[in-house]
Amino acid sequence: MKINTIRFGEIDIEEDRIFNFVLPIIGFNELNRFVLLDLNKDNFFKWLQAVDDPALAFPVVSIFGLNLDYSIDLPDNVVEILKIQKVESLLVMNIASIPQDNPQGTTINLLAPLIFNLDEQLAGQVVLSGSGYDISFPLFKKNS
Repeated sequence: MKINTIRFGEIDIEEDRIFNFVLPIIGFNELNRFVLLDLNKDNFFKWLQAVDDPALAFPVVSIFGLNLDYSIDLPDNVVEILKIQKVESLLVMNIASIPQDNPQGTTINLLAPLIFNLDEQLAGQVVLSGSGYDISFPLFKKNS
């Protein structure tokens, strides 16, 4: 399947790589089909491209390799909606905000991670209420 994107041009994706966001991304309730793009295997960032909106792509990261104290306890209703059977089928990504004029000011949203069920091609954004996590966690330490 070919999709047109503003950021990456026309790209060819397999239909089985499209995730159905049954728990929509906050502010984008009308969009539910996204694909994860790993355009540069050496890059820390991946892109979450909306299949039905060529202009919408989120930079995302997996923070589990960053040595942060970050754990997720999913509510039972989320486990049911995403049809989660085993933890090995999960991928957790966090949306990054990268200021164009200051990439060192990049922050990541720890409060509302994206949860992917790789076995079912289902996904959703989940707000970790009461977790104390920040929506603007700095990715890079500031030089003193």
